[in-house]
Amino acid sequence: MRIIFMGTPDFSVPVLEALVTAGHEVVAIYSQPPRPAGRGKKSRPSPVQSLAESLDLPVRHPLNFQDPAEIKSFADLKADIAVVVAYGLILPQAVLDAPELGCLNIHASKLPRWRGAAPIHRAIMAGDAQTGVCIMQMEKGLDTGPVLLHEDTDIMPTDTTAVLHDRLSGMGAKLIVQALAELPNLTPVAQADEGVTYALKIDKSEAEIDWAKPAVEVDRLIRGLSPFPGAWFEVDGQRVKVLNSTLAKGQGPAGTVLDEALTVACGDGAVQLLRLQRAGKGAMDAVDFLRGLPLPKGAELGRD
Repeated sequence: MRIIFMGTPDFSVPVLEALVTAGHEVVAIYSQPPRPAGRGKKSRPSPVQSLAESLDLPVRHPLNFQDPAEIKSFADLKADIAVVVAYGLILPQAVLDAPELGCLNIHASKLPRWRGAAPIHRAIMAGDAQTGVCIMQMEKGLDTGPVLLHEDTDIMPTDTTAVLHDRLSGMGAKLIVQALAELPNLTPVAQADEGVTYALKIDKSEAEIDWAKPAVEVDRLIRGLSPFPGAWFEVDGQRVKVLNSTLAKGQGPAGTVLDEALTVACGDGAVQLLRLQRAGKGAMDAVDFLRGLPLPKGAELGRD
C-alpha cells in the first residue's frame, strides 16, 4: 500500500520499522518538528524523524493543519491509507478523508477505556489488571472510532510505564501489519458506550509522593510515572525521583524508612524503593544510591 505515516516519539518507531519491513511504500512521514532538548537545549529531531532520515524517507512537520495548502499537500500524496500513532496533532476531517481508505490509529489501551493522551501511565496508576492495543479507524472524536483489531496483555506487578510502553509498541507494530494485510476482510466494531474513561495528560503536580496513601497506590504511582515525569519526594531539601518500587511488609509512621533496604512506611503497608535518581545525577539502584545519600532506618522522607 501507499502509506502516509504520522508519528513522533519512541513508541512510534517500531511501527514505522514494521511497515517498511513488510514492503509497504511509505510516501511521506509526518512528525512533530525538532525541539530543544538536553542540557544544551539544542534542537533535536523526533525519534521518528531520525529513523525516517536514516531510511531516506521524506519528512514533513507542519505546526497544524489549519492552512488549506497543507491539507492539499497531504491529499496530493494520493495515499491508500494513513497510519497514525502518537503523532501529536489533531487531524481535521479533510485530512482524515484524504487517503482512499482513511486513517488508522494505533492506540495503547483497551478502548473505550483510557481514551486520550496518557493511557499507559493511567492504566498502571489505576491498578488495571490488563491493557492492550487497538487498531482503530479514525474519526473526528477523541479516540472514538470503531476498532478493527485488538490484542490484550496483562499488566504485571513489576511493570513500569517504560516496560509496558515497549511491550505495547511492539504489539502495535505487529498488529498494524496484520490489519493492513487483512483489511478487506475486517469488520469495524463500534466501541461500547459503557466503560469510557479518559487518560488525561500527566501533570507534574501529580508526581509528588504522598506517603500517607496506601502502599498499593504509592507503588502504582511510582511505576506509572517511571521514567517520566518520575514520582518524587524531598529529603534534606533535595528532590529525589523514585523510578521503581515493590510492595513490602512493614508498618510505621507514613514516610519513615523502616530498614536498611529502603523500605518506607505508607498509610497502609510499605513499599521498597528499588531505583532512584537525585537531581543532576543518573538513575541508580537503591544500594548504590544509599552510598551517596544515606537514608538510615528512622529517616523521615518528605520532611526538611
